[in-house]
Amino acid sequence: MNQKPEAPPDDSTGIAREIFERQRAAYLKRPYIPLEERLQTLKMLEQILVDNQDRIADAISEDFGHRSVHETKILEIYPSVSGLRYTRRKLKKWAGAQRRHVAITFTGARNRVIPQPKGIVGIIAPWNYPLFLVIGPLTSALAAGNRCMVKMASNSQTLCTLLYSLFSTAFNDDLLAVLPGVPAGEFTPLPFDHIIFTGSPSSGRAVMKTAAENLTPVTLELGGKSPAIVCADFDIRKAAERILYGKFINAGQTCIAPDYLFVPETKIDEFLEVSKQIMPLRYNEIASDDYTSLADKESFNRIIEAVDDARMKGATLVNLISGREAIEGLRKIEPTIAVGVTDDMKLMQREIFGPVLPVKSYSRIDECIEYINAHERPLALYLFTKNRNLQERILMYTMSGGLCINDTTVHMAQHDLPFGGIGMSGMGQYHAYEGFLEFSKLRPVFVQSPIPWSAPLVYPPYGKIFNTLYSLLIKYRWF
Repeated sequence: MNQKPEAPPDDSTGIAREIFERQRAAYLKRPYIPLEERLQTLKMLEQILVDNQDRIADAISEDFGHRSVHETKILEIYPSVSGLRYTRRKLKKWAGAQRRHVAITFTGARNRVIPQPKGIVGIIAPWNYPLFLVIGPLTSALAAGNRCMVKMASNSQTLCTLLYSLFSTAFNDDLLAVLPGVPAGEFTPLPFDHIIFTGSPSSGRAVMKTAAENLTPVTLELGGKSPAIVCADFDIRKAAERILYGKFINAGQTCIAPDYLFVPETKIDEFLEVSKQIMPLRYNEIASDDYTSLADKESFNRIIEAVDDARMKGATLVNLISGREAIEGLRKIEPTIAVGVTDDMKLMQREIFGPVLPVKSYSRIDECIEYINAHERPLALYLFTKNRNLQERILMYTMSGGLCINDTTVHMAQHDLPFGGIGMSGMGQYHAYEGFLEFSKLRPVFVQSPIPWSAPLVYPPYGKIFNTLYSLLIKYRWF
């Protein structure tokens, strides 16, 4: 039987400030955590996740109302554990000093760059992947030698309480602290040395505005409407299998889920037909334990309203599983494709974050490029084609946080690729070496030669020697 997690203190008032001060004092006393200690911290974090897989999956399911435990394990626990293992394997190399070139006029001197921890990192995580979006940035920040404070979403408090119990047993809170029940208004204004926030653009603006009061650097992961394009040369069934998986895992509540799809106008019917064949093989009904609920009643009502709006404005709604279209008590909506969508429909005006996939037809690839470029830059772009020229054209003529070719969402699980948005889909990045750098200060160090021969030549008073030296410097390439 699972043990009940230890409850946090009843009164959260002031606790964030109190822990921040403890972390600040610990940082000032010992600003550099040795490599071996960082590796041990990452190993302990990994072991906690491995030892408590079922408790974590159950806690997340309770917060969702129902969340497939298999999805939690493969989409959150495994990527978190494998990311920790990858970082541990690479950290010694990442954390080493880098020698840099010395200008010829300073021959005999030495240059190096040393990655040093910024200090205290605040992590603000959302509800849709509440474990992975804590552990991912936490891995990068701890690897860089920082101390970390974690605020989780208000509707992820069962998991938050569990992580509080597990982490507070293993780590001192002057290194790592999860803060159940702490409001954003108490957490975000703290003078962190870095904040990473995952959530909506509107909330991201608020976080950035508050952080600006302390000139705190911010990493924002904001999502958006990520498009997918199926080209005429790619097998429709293979494309559908991969697109439907990326779209409908977690009931579409994924920041990098394909948000809308371009299909050649001659292949729309084929795409719909194979989609109706594929989905019942994965979910025999929407009440299935493998099919996740929408997070709350507000989300359920928002998706129902958007679907009704699309139907009223002329879209064709295709249900992919026979049976009930929605189960309000379970907050489940049948996987649905919307064909014939237009920009005046709610489905096309904001990130859907639910199990509905709008499909737009096209005849020329330039139509897709022009449409994508006319809208905000997305967090991900998915392209299905074997044509290298088309791949290169989409790469060069569009911009997104990431580009995934011939699959969806799996680029997030590549531990040697950075992850991050651009524009309205975010700023900054984590994962991989770039995540280590994001939470490090790359400190340049110059050590002058014992006999700096060049410096006296440019001291005043200036005269013939200076003029000769300057003419040589400006005329020739010395590196």
